[in-house]
Amino acid sequence: MSNIDWTVLIFTLVAVVVYGVFIGRGQKSNESYLKADNKMPWYIVLIGIMATQASAITFLSAPGQAYTDGMRFVQYYFGLPLAMIVICITFIPIFQRLNVYTAYEYLENRFDKKTRVLTSMLFLFSRGLSTGISIYAPSIILSSVLNWNIYLTNVLTGGILMIYTYVGGAKAIAHTQKLQFLIILGTMAFAGYLLIQNMPNGIGFKDALYLAGKSGKLNVITTEFDWKDKYNIWSGLIGGFFLALSYFGTDQSQVGRYITAKDNTNAKMGLLLNGLVKIPMQFAILLIGALLFAFFSLKPAPIYFNERSYQHLKETQPEQAAVFEKEHQNLQIKFNAESKEILQLKETQSPQLNKTIQDFKNTQTQVKALHGRVEEAINNSKYNAEKTDTNYIFLYFVKNTLPVGMIGLLFAVIFLASWGSISAALNSLAACSLKDVHLIFKKEIPDDATELKYSRLHTLAWGIFSIGVAMFATQMGSLIEAVNVLGSLFYGPILGIFLVAFYYKKITGSNVFVSAILSEIMVIAIYNFDIVSFLWLNVIGAAAVIIFSAIGLLFYKQKAVNS
Repeated sequence: MSNIDWTVLIFTLVAVVVYGVFIGRGQKSNESYLKADNKMPWYIVLIGIMATQASAITFLSAPGQAYTDGMRFVQYYFGLPLAMIVICITFIPIFQRLNVYTAYEYLENRFDKKTRVLTSMLFLFSRGLSTGISIYAPSIILSSVLNWNIYLTNVLTGGILMIYTYVGGAKAIAHTQKLQFLIILGTMAFAGYLLIQNMPNGIGFKDALYLAGKSGKLNVITTEFDWKDKYNIWSGLIGGFFLALSYFGTDQSQVGRYITAKDNTNAKMGLLLNGLVKIPMQFAILLIGALLFAFFSLKPAPIYFNERSYQHLKETQPEQAAVFEKEHQNLQIKFNAESKEILQLKETQSPQLNKTIQDFKNTQTQVKALHGRVEEAINNSKYNAEKTDTNYIFLYFVKNTLPVGMIGLLFAVIFLASWGSISAALNSLAACSLKDVHLIFKKEIPDDATELKYSRLHTLAWGIFSIGVAMFATQMGSLIEAVNVLGSLFYGPILGIFLVAFYYKKITGSNVFVSAILSEIMVIAIYNFDIVSFLWLNVIGAAAVIIFSAIGLLFYKQKAVNS
């Protein structure tokens, strides 16, 4: 990067850290550190909810996801609005009435201590792992730009955000998320504009959309039902609904955002607006990936977007790399020529257009096959890097196309997006491990100063843990998919526990405790045997807790009758 880009990057990041430390100064109690004194208005709640979900993974990996698999990933969010309505009706009033620090406090009142601890442990394990992946996402950038070791950049990325998260708690997180998200949205919109402006002469937005459509990248709606298909309208509406219900209703990283609201109304407004805004925002981010495919259909694309990984292949297997490059060069010339011919013929609707489109699709298949062979060769070389280059596609475009200054700002955006979600996660992990585990087993109740010290120590401990997880995240492929798969392994049983608590009053703590353990074992087994796609695991996990609890109740009644 240029000196100007470095200046923009460093200034933006330092400004956010200083602002976070300043706004979060003077913490004196856990009420302030973990809940921001319950003074947040609806718009801060909205931004906090969106910023917590929209991590660097969203802005780094989602365009690559659309580039490789099309825009059908957006269907993953189709169940979100309905889930927001259910949470506003059922979850928020209970959490607000009880004035809880964590969602799991309610479970002790409804069931018992062991159910509260079990549920919080499931959350801590899943959120701790996914936070580590969220640290790894921006670390890719530092590693790529500076040519530094990925393990060093993991420590730097996770360590910097710890400054204001440790000092300022929920208040610092809420206000820095507001600043971060405004910078992020403005910069991403400008990046999309520059993407269109950098198309070859005479190629506009409509032309790029047309080309993306013919390549199959605008597959926003896919109606074919398939249990193993990750993204279709059925898995999105049903599986996505259960995932959103669990994530926003029972995941402390999200519950912690809206329990800071001033009142029920502000909490509900923030959550409902999130349901309305999230799908268009995700659609726009994925559209950037589809347009990137059109861009690289008209201009030469690299043989592999992770340049460091491919350079390793060239150094270790030069003859194999030379064969790949010759085939790639021939395919690129053909692919670019066919793309331009499609745009020249698109108004004619002639037989020649149909033939060119078919040739274009055939060449696209060949390019994908070559990419697969290159990827396999890199993976077989045992090079310590990602299994795919999905997370590098948007990054490659930024580094090699955008003007000076904009590159530094976009890199800053990916850091800011990461910090927004990671800081909220660390705050929620600290609240949960302190309130639901540590203090439950401590006989003496600490004073405010001691409890605040504990909260900060828990925040620090989870930060170190998440950095450790980031060290092992290099083999997870598409990060946005890895995070969602990880969540789906645990969210279903957690949601099932809450649904039983809300709607099945006859179920006891011991019953639901055993049911949750059995359900979690079943979900992990189904995932390991690859029986269904990951979104359905949320439905299965929640339903299994309810069914096992009902069977347990019948067994208890039968036993009582027999005795």
